[in-house]
Amino acid sequence: MFLNISDKTKNTIFLRSFRARLFIIILILGIVPCLIMRYGIVNGYENHAVEQRVNVVQNQLMIVANHLVSNNYLSNDRAVGSKSDTFDVIDAELETIANLYEGRVLIVNKNFKVVKDTYDLSVDKIIISEEVIRCFNGENISHYDSEHGYIEMTTPITDTNSSNNDIKGVMLTSISNDSIVGTMKVLSRKAVLVEALTLVVVLFLAFAASGLLTKPFKRVTNAIIEVRDGHRDEAISVTDYSETVHIVDAFNQMLAQMRAQEKSRQEFVSNVSHELKTPMASMKVLADSLLGEANVPAELYREFLVDIGKEIDRENQIITDLLSLVKMDKAVSAMNVSSISINEMTELVLKRLRPIARKKDVELVFESIRPVTAEVDEVKMMQIVTNLVENAIKYNKDHGSVKVTLDADYQYFTLEVADTGMGIPEEDFAHIYERFYRVDKSHSREIGGTGLGLAITKQAVLLHKGTIKVTSAENEGTTFVVKIPLNYIK
Repeated sequence: MFLNISDKTKNTIFLRSFRARLFIIILILGIVPCLIMRYGIVNGYENHAVEQRVNVVQNQLMIVANHLVSNNYLSNDRAVGSKSDTFDVIDAELETIANLYEGRVLIVNKNFKVVKDTYDLSVDKIIISEEVIRCFNGENISHYDSEHGYIEMTTPITDTNSSNNDIKGVMLTSISNDSIVGTMKVLSRKAVLVEALTLVVVLFLAFAASGLLTKPFKRVTNAIIEVRDGHRDEAISVTDYSETVHIVDAFNQMLAQMRAQEKSRQEFVSNVSHELKTPMASMKVLADSLLGEANVPAELYREFLVDIGKEIDRENQIITDLLSLVKMDKAVSAMNVSSISINEMTELVLKRLRPIARKKDVELVFESIRPVTAEVDEVKMMQIVTNLVENAIKYNKDHGSVKVTLDADYQYFTLEVADTGMGIPEEDFAHIYERFYRVDKSHSREIGGTGLGLAITKQAVLLHKGTIKVTSAENEGTTFVVKIPLNYIK
């Protein structure tokens, strides 16, 4: 049973192979024309031979028909001695035609009576048939019966000397097609021989051509396997076909993306390790300092413990943000979507952040152009607004301002957060959404934060099928624009 299943699987894989399909196509293209040519030649010969045989016999019969009329062969008086010799000559002609073509000739007069039968079986009998009647109406009829091997034809016996070309009688003739069939058999045998030779040649050409045409794809496969096994690191190149170029380009792009992701992963692990170790190192130093002193004043204890508490809070914030990122990376099914007022939610977030803004003497302004109700995940939406506004406050100048603008059209709502802060250099635009990336690294410690805010924000925007864009000028300010559909799209 297992062997049978394995064989079926191998057969299926073989038939799904591009080379196998190409081989079959080439084979069909080589064999089908041979079959069509054979059929055309044999049948063409048969039709032509039958037509030629009918024309030859009809010409001979027309000559005999003229003799029949001129010698009054169809008259009722067949016993006149002066004409008996002539009748015998005509009978001999008819017998000769019948014997020559291995057939039979019947002469029928106007009364539908058979006056001559080369087989001497139907003389004086009456024959009324469709073919005879149509022939009396002037139609020459011929019929080829390939199944039984004979040709039937009717020939009118016309008096050409009369004014109306009167038809005096009809000649019913049937002739054998054995010679035609014999020739067709010879042609068929030769055609089969040619087909067999052609099949051998086509099989060889199909096998060779299919192998040659699929060789570039095999090179692509081998190159990919080498990359997979780690035997090569450079981009692959197979330029034989435009299809292989497209495949290779797509693979090279995927490879570059995977390498970038691997580099990003390594940097992320390194950054996480660094960010988590830094607060712990600070706490270790503070704790060792306290343990190293014999008589430490209570005020110093309190100061060191406050510093340790701050480092614990910073460590906790990093872990919380990392957990948020992990949740963001999960499937969209984790979204808890509901219809909420974006205006009210934004006002609530700004209300919570105003004390932070007042400490830095930053003016916080909210401009709502119209009421906006949208289907969003409220928690993630609040993270988007909180992170953008909080960053705008942190990286702002003293006595600066942050303006939040909310607008919408029939399909999307737009949240714009503009500040008057230090700005972002253009070369940093591509990195600001990377985890733990900070634009101003020299002031990152005093400003605070984990460097994960914008990464969380972008992921939350993407989960809402939205977009986020940034424009900035150094020492002038930064503007983030978030655009999200009003109706959630799964």
